[in-house]
Amino acid sequence: MEWLFLLLPVAAASGWWVGRRGAGGARSAERGPGSAYFRGLNYLLNEQPDKAIDVFLELAEVDRETAETHLALGALFRRRGEVDRAIRIHQDLIARPKLTAQQRAFGLYELGLDYMRAGLLDRAESLFKELAEMQMQVQPALRALIDIYQQEKDWQRCLETARQLEAAGEVPLRAEIAQFHCELAEQHLREQDNRAARRHLQDAQRAAPDCIRASLLQAEMDMADGDAKSALALYARVTERGPRFVPAMLPGLLDCYRRLGYERVAGELGQLFQAQPSPPLMLELSEALEREQGIDAAVSFLVDYLRGHADLSAAERLLDLRVRQQRQEGGTADPTAEIVLGVVAHLLSARPAYQCEHCGFEARALHWQCPSCKHWGSIMAVEPDRLVTDVAPLRQRRIT
Repeated sequence: MEWLFLLLPVAAASGWWVGRRGAGGARSAERGPGSAYFRGLNYLLNEQPDKAIDVFLELAEVDRETAETHLALGALFRRRGEVDRAIRIHQDLIARPKLTAQQRAFGLYELGLDYMRAGLLDRAESLFKELAEMQMQVQPALRALIDIYQQEKDWQRCLETARQLEAAGEVPLRAEIAQFHCELAEQHLREQDNRAARRHLQDAQRAAPDCIRASLLQAEMDMADGDAKSALALYARVTERGPRFVPAMLPGLLDCYRRLGYERVAGELGQLFQAQPSPPLMLELSEALEREQGIDAAVSFLVDYLRGHADLSAAERLLDLRVRQQRQEGGTADPTAEIVLGVVAHLLSARPAYQCEHCGFEARALHWQCPSCKHWGSIMAVEPDRLVTDVAPLRQRRIT
């Protein structure tokens, strides 16, 4: 059944092709290319793809106008995972002398994609470079080269190719270029070349002034150099971007407070929380309140917060405080609260902390490039929903 859906484009092309040749008489219908097309489709429907490929490749010799159908068929094989068959079709096609330059360029591009899918990155790279030099399929070829260099973690060539792509008329790639500079900066940091690292971070911020990653790396370098004040200013700039960036900078911010001798941080965290509330900041603030003002202050803060946010992490923290509060008062903890605490902790353990805004990929840790869709800067911290106060009573929500 799957083949029927895959072959719709080929069947449509076949019908159009046969229609154009229909006026050729009964003899051409019996022995001509139209009959061969239907033989090829019949082989495919009977799960004999190699025989079908032989038929379609013979047709490429008959008429160069069938090239587009062959390209589509090769792409279908590649999407199906049958890369060897896709490579065979595209290799045979680009060897045909009757193809136009544009058809051959598109065939080379499709063959390059086949090689990428097969893991033959060196062969794919050669084809895409050839296309760029020929000034054919330039933008998709350069895009594919960036994908290859990202897989190889060759960030310098990613950067150079991205600049070529911008020069070729592609939309600005400021975010990607900034991320490539950040990758190079981290590489130089591992090599203990701080000067080169700072240069790349400056270039990243020139390419994309709002690049959060560059600011965080710069703050980390300032902290390593003992300049906590400069780092604190950078973290303050990051917080202005919104609550979704707070989790990434919070550990560094707390380290700044410690190095600057802040003994009481609840006030500082409280001001930040009012401006940019986020679950990790809420937890840190509740811990600071407990240390500096006692359990009652932390409990009061969490109760107020949970009146407006459906946040499991806050519920877990509140239940934990209540259990400890009961024990400190000389009593025994409510077993019901302990059971609910265990349930909430279990639910939290399976909940993602981050999610890609482009493809929905979920993660427990921050990734600057989404492992699924490969977009840069699309993974954000998951924020709790606002609490709905008019939820129907439990009795009304039961399944009857």
